Amino acid sequence: MTLRNEAKLALVIGATGGVGGAVAERLLTAGWRVSALNRDPQTAERTRGRLGLQWVKGDAMVEADVVAAAEGASLVVHGANPPAYRNWAGLQAPMLNASIAAARSVGARLVFPGTVYNYGPDAFPDLTEASPQHPRTRKGAIRVQMEAALARASREDGLKVLIVRCGDFFGPKPGNNWLSQGLIKPGKPIAAVTYPGPPSIAHGWAYLPDVAETMVRLAEDGAGLADFEVFHMRGQALTGDELVAALETVAGRKLPVSRLPWLAVRAVAPFNETMREMLEMRYLWETPVLLDNAKLVARLGAEPHTPIVDALRAALEGLGALPQRPQALAA
Repeated sequence: MTLRNEAKLALVIGATGGVGGAVAERLLTAGWRVSALNRDPQTAERTRGRLGLQWVKGDAMVEADVVAAAEGASLVVHGANPPAYRNWAGLQAPMLNASIAAARSVGARLVFPGTVYNYGPDAFPDLTEASPQHPRTRKGAIRVQMEAALARASREDGLKVLIVRCGDFFGPKPGNNWLSQGLIKPGKPIAAVTYPGPPSIAHGWAYLPDVAETMVRLAEDGAGLADFEVFHMRGQALTGDELVAALETVAGRKLPVSRLPWLAVRAVAPFNETMREMLEMRYLWETPVLLDNAKLVARLGAEPHTPIVDALRAALEGLGALPQRPQALAA
């Protein structure tokens, strides 16, 4: 058994967020020591703290802070993401550059969550690791630039990189995702669903504990990975009808479904950055966008996969959107 002080150390940037938090928790259960960078570690530990995390004071935008926090780490997880789609152009590159510098300074592998934003319609419907990346949005162009920076650092400086690409994230904790910010209303029992696209079109979803399991299993197989590796997760490939049916199973009732009012979003977009950025993502709901996981399955044998009803039940519980059972109401 590995002693605690001999366990491998990982630095997680964005441990209060969805991806970073899920990976941090999975690393802890795998026996890693985990440092979590935060500008206000006392508040983070008090309000979002997770048992076993070592909170470190620092700013993900400040390279020196991230480099210092990475001392002794063999893994750096870049889970930082600007909230509500805001100011990607100003924030994404500095944060990633700081993580690259930190991982390079200690010879750690950098783990990065990829998105489907990198792709345009010429790559749809089935995305492989070799699919062309011709984004049609500003956010997509930024994500392509970020992955290009990772590839360049790997090629020129020997940085070890692991990119795991998934569909739309959702999980048991509130966060910046379509499920909690677009489809349902957190904080009260689910009573209706607002769906962004045609209900018959398949869409890729990624349950965060499955994503974390995949990332950790791949990272722990570091000796078998190339310096620069990209894997795609299939995740939960569901039509809108299938997703609603699963939500109804969890809710125990039929749910009225309405289409997201894109005309209203378009009207507000010039005055609201979040609405403007959401509008750019509309094309991802109008055609099937799925990920081919053949490479991942060949590596792991099978992709970690929680049944959709179980995943949605955990997500709704975490969002405070699970209807109370009759006996709970009676009590």
